[in-house]
Amino acid sequence: MTIQTLTLTLLFVIIPLALAYGLKLNIEKDILIATIRSIIQLFIVGYVLQYVFNADHLLFTWLMVALIITAATHNARKKGHKIKGMTWKLVLTYITVETLTQGILLGFNITPMTPQYIIPISGMVIGNAMVLSILFLNRFTDEVDNQFSQIELILSLGGTPKQAIHRQLMTSIKASTIPTIENQKTIGLVQLPGMMSGQIIAGADPIQAVQFQLLIVFLLMTTAVLTSVMIGFLVYPTLFNEKMQLITKDL
Repeated sequence: MTIQTLTLTLLFVIIPLALAYGLKLNIEKDILIATIRSIIQLFIVGYVLQYVFNADHLLFTWLMVALIITAATHNARKKGHKIKGMTWKLVLTYITVETLTQGILLGFNITPMTPQYIIPISGMVIGNAMVLSILFLNRFTDEVDNQFSQIELILSLGGTPKQAIHRQLMTSIKASTIPTIENQKTIGLVQLPGMMSGQIIAGADPIQAVQFQLLIVFLLMTTAVLTSVMIGFLVYPTLFNEKMQLITKDL
């Protein structure tokens, strides 16, 4: 793809801009910011990855992974900034997910220990964990706010914090994992995933492309459930004080 053809793809930005302006959705600024940021960030990352891949040094590889985790944490914590210790909870969750997935991949020699595999897979795993964190926090905070009285009632009747918030916690965990599960039910029928499509476009054998895509699909399933469960069980205790009282109604 040349710069000229890449420029033509801006038509896909102009179309939503025109629709947003015509319907007065007030998202034109967000679309422009997202477009500019994506261009700048992707080109910077492209040059950085080129250097890291050529250097082929594990130090640079894990520094890239650390950068990915830092950026994901910074973005996800905005939703739960009122929750005590939200930053370290996110960092712990992302490190756990990354360690588990890469431990299995590298430990069983499923993928080689090279930056060409570690960095892209880590990006997909942590990126998915970030989205799941935001989905969970969004649903969980809404559940707690909307059912504040019910939680307090259970506490007043002698229930523990875990009992009082169990329903809201389980509902939020389930709701945040639904998109990943439903997407996997129709994968290959409704859509051809990006990694698989990219390999096929590059001329790879379709069967091998499918095998790599299945690897990512299974990774993302683990990521979705583990992230939601960890964030949920790390977050809910901080909503109560030492007297087992729900300490806030506005999350």
